[in-house]
Amino acid sequence: MKKSLQFLLSVIFLLSLESCEHSYKLAQGAEDEIIVVADTSDFEKLKIPLQEIFEKVIYTPQPEKLFNLKRISPNEIESYQNYKNVILLAPLNSSSNTSKFIKALLDTSKFLNKNSGNDLMIPRYNLWAQNQLVMILTAPDLPQLELELVKNKEILVNSFHKLSDKRLNACMYDSKYESKNTEGMLLKSYGWIIFVASDFTIADNEPDENFFCLKNSSGKDMGKWIFVHWIDNASPAYLNEDSVRSIRNRLTNEYYKTPGVSSFIRIGKDNCLNNEVTFDGKYSLLTQGLWENDKEMQGPFINYTFFDEKTKRIYMVDGSINAPEYYKRNLIQQMDVMLKSFKTKADLSKEKQDELLKSAD
Repeated sequence: MKKSLQFLLSVIFLLSLESCEHSYKLAQGAEDEIIVVADTSDFEKLKIPLQEIFEKVIYTPQPEKLFNLKRISPNEIESYQNYKNVILLAPLNSSSNTSKFIKALLDTSKFLNKNSGNDLMIPRYNLWAQNQLVMILTAPDLPQLELELVKNKEILVNSFHKLSDKRLNACMYDSKYESKNTEGMLLKSYGWIIFVASDFTIADNEPDENFFCLKNSSGKDMGKWIFVHWIDNASPAYLNEDSVRSIRNRLTNEYYKTPGVSSFIRIGKDNCLNNEVTFDGKYSLLTQGLWENDKEMQGPFINYTFFDEKTKRIYMVDGSINAPEYYKRNLIQQMDVMLKSFKTKADLSKEKQDELLKSAD
């Protein structure tokens, strides 16, 4: 009886927040953690598909999970209402507390006015905190709910990943830690920019080879590298897996050598993924996996290669990490967000161009 009363009070409290205009605090919690609000029996029955969707293993080269799921009881929801990533999971034909909570949310007029699209997979942004995603996953019964999970797995992962990138973008691109003079030099010299954090330095600048590289060394046990390479008067025919592998291997072999050490750095044969994606509105090949050398060292890298119609250039933007003692899932995401800051001159407003060019003088 006491638990039922406590849960009822939590429902009333959270619905009152949802029904009022409120100045929310920023969402908290780890970027790679998803809080799953579900009754024990429902969660156990759907545990395998949930893990296959959200806890997919990536190799860095150590096996790490894309997201970590943490199930909580619906009686605990008030304590986790401000977390960044939340899932409410229950079938509608259940008498569980989570099902009752979902029905209460679905019945609010504010929700009905704002909701559209798939009634079984309902994203709620900024429900109880800023930059928060609460994903309502429901269906008439448990078998249908499992079917919807599997059918929409890519949409589910991308929804959480996209908002996570947005939060990370807001944290990283602080003008106080931006090297605008370097960005201005890149715009003036080459007609493109990439966000340059103040803790990155220029490792290589080879205008004759169309190659520019930044590095960040946070100590002996961590290193990050970003390079941009471009091919003038190019053809989209370069956009194939073999060309990307060949070009990247040539560049890393030439520019990523350690002084006094003969070590050929190349794309590893295992755990390399190739996908067709959109990069800032442009068709791109995404190559992601592990770099390796003949010293048995490995680390993760991410690479976007695309054709820019306006400049008739093939661009390759690439990020690598060497951090054998660290958990690297979040480092890879940070690198990905940095690479996506790449813009050509045509992508920048006149005001932004003038600002950066002034910084370069």
